[in-house]
Amino acid sequence: MIRKYCLAGTVSCLLLSTPALAQDADETATQRRQPDTQVAIGGADIVVTAGAMARSAANVLTSVDVLGGDVAQRQNVDNAWELFARLPGVVLTDFNQGTTSGRFSIRGFNGEGEINAVKLTIDGVPSNDNAGRMDFIDLISPLDIASVELVRGTSDPRWGLHAIAGSANIQTRTGGTYLDTRAIAGAFGTQDAQLSAGVETGRLSQNYLIGYRRSDGYRDHADLDRLNLAGKWFYDFGAAKLGLIVRHGRATAAEPGYLTDADAYTDRRRSYAVSETDGGTRRLSQYSLHLDADLASRLSLTAVGYANSIDDNRYVRFSAGVAQQQRLTDERQYGVVTGLHWHAADWLMAEVGGDVQWQHNRSLRWTTNRRTIVAATRDQDFDLTVGGGYVQAIVTPVRWLTVTPAWRIDRVGGRYTNRLNGIRYPLNDYGTISQPKLSVALTPVAGVTAYGNFGRTFQIGAGSGAFVVPPRVRDVEPSINEGYEAGIKLSQGRWLTARAAAWQQTASGELRRRLNDPSGEFDNLGETRRRGFDVEASVRPVVGLSAWASWSRQKAVIRVADPAAPLTAGNAIDHVPRNVYTTGIEWTPAALPWRVSLWGNGQSAYDLNTANDQGRYGGYFQVTGELAWRLTRAIEMSAQVRNLTNDRYEYVWFDGTQRLHAPADPRSAFAAIRARF
Repeated sequence: MIRKYCLAGTVSCLLLSTPALAQDADETATQRRQPDTQVAIGGADIVVTAGAMARSAANVLTSVDVLGGDVAQRQNVDNAWELFARLPGVVLTDFNQGTTSGRFSIRGFNGEGEINAVKLTIDGVPSNDNAGRMDFIDLISPLDIASVELVRGTSDPRWGLHAIAGSANIQTRTGGTYLDTRAIAGAFGTQDAQLSAGVETGRLSQNYLIGYRRSDGYRDHADLDRLNLAGKWFYDFGAAKLGLIVRHGRATAAEPGYLTDADAYTDRRRSYAVSETDGGTRRLSQYSLHLDADLASRLSLTAVGYANSIDDNRYVRFSAGVAQQQRLTDERQYGVVTGLHWHAADWLMAEVGGDVQWQHNRSLRWTTNRRTIVAATRDQDFDLTVGGGYVQAIVTPVRWLTVTPAWRIDRVGGRYTNRLNGIRYPLNDYGTISQPKLSVALTPVAGVTAYGNFGRTFQIGAGSGAFVVPPRVRDVEPSINEGYEAGIKLSQGRWLTARAAAWQQTASGELRRRLNDPSGEFDNLGETRRRGFDVEASVRPVVGLSAWASWSRQKAVIRVADPAAPLTAGNAIDHVPRNVYTTGIEWTPAALPWRVSLWGNGQSAYDLNTANDQGRYGGYFQVTGELAWRLTRAIEMSAQVRNLTNDRYEYVWFDGTQRLHAPADPRSAFAAIRARF
């Protein structure tokens, strides 16, 4: 079906652009229409140029959304992943369990942690853990964000590991001289203080971030205490810029646990006695060196070297019928990311790049009784090395056509020792993972970009699942995702931006982790298919007034079931809502010192398991309202009400014997003051 969409879209655009072909075949580069598939949300400025830097998303012809720093900086959230609620087509999974609070997902994948399909980077630094989870996002405080960039689909060659459905990059503030502070107080004993500062003197720029948040939480036994620190130092040598970024975060939180069907709708704040010693501490560190250099007038280089660490110690008991567990994660990651971009001619650009990530990981688990160890159930020690490289060309033979062929390959190496029995196991022989990609964009008239793309991405096992561990006696091949997309974007100055896209993604032998399995094994979900369409639009009819809306329709199914679960063939994949939507309006009168905003996001219900026999839960639409008043040019006060309609929504999962519920926060009010100098 999606191939028909792509063919129809391409033919239509060719018909539209035939006059342009007759008139403009040999126009100069300054007259070429640059394809633009990105949509800005908030005050993000997107400038599409022919000479974009190496590893830039401007060179990727797929559906891209950019959240502006002006929107991100004024958000009131417990966790940075919640900021993605403002982006179209994003599903939020809100566990609301201490430091394991939740995550976001896209393109028909869920956020359960079984398959983590989004590559997360912070200032271009890979920031997933071994399994693809997004723990490092906890290092981010909203006031330090310059922009958030979300790239969807399989056609982006820049990333391999974890980029199954796309990637997200959080760009933080660098450069400039400023002092920006914000304090928040409100419901559930919430206290939040953030300070972001920049000092630029000559060629040297310095930027700093201090962020602290504590909250008692809506539910009983849900305390949170988090501190984030960051320092960024960059020196501009003229033709090159060299920088160092250091981040550290520490969070301690209690976990309220999950409620049964009997209590989920009668006493939503309750936490059972079995959870009263649940909770944990997470420490994160990230160090990175950055180099951007113009090697020649048409040749640019970017390089990043980094070191990440995760120390996560968690106690959790999911229900009265199971024992408490202590889960200890200790990961050390090191890597290099490079890209070389050559603007060879007015009609041709070429890019070559790659990345290598080395990991040394420990994963330990024990059964415990009120944080007293009873027995060891896991002691895994494993190294994983994933390296990949890509080549990409951006060809514009005529003013209305851009073709971007690309090819990426990845190789995997590693070793694993089960320290409980002292046995070592070999890595699956994944071979060379080949990923061809192709994107085409047509710009028949100014302000219109039609685009289509094809690409492959891959999935390998996580933890011990990447190794040949009995009862497996032979190598497991990587799961190959193959995706198509066809879309069109309209842009009429600043008053109208709209985009629509149809997409499909299929996977061979999709793997999903057994989340509560002591050995960390996986199940074969089978061959899967995800397809859907995304529609979004924003308008600015008059100065100071903006409105936006988006709707994503998606369906994720098991096409060919694992022989061990044949009855799941044709069933929906769990925790994937069919509909995801956002909408909002904001008014900032030019002559008045106030701003009023009203925005919401939501989704339809989802199945709880692949058997599709436990009902559908999790649908919601929550609305946030905000009123802000500028006391002076430097000081702004604001009041915000979250979940304005008091929607009683929740996250629900099925543990094999019962449904378990985590209620979301009800209507809640907050006040904030921000000072910028």
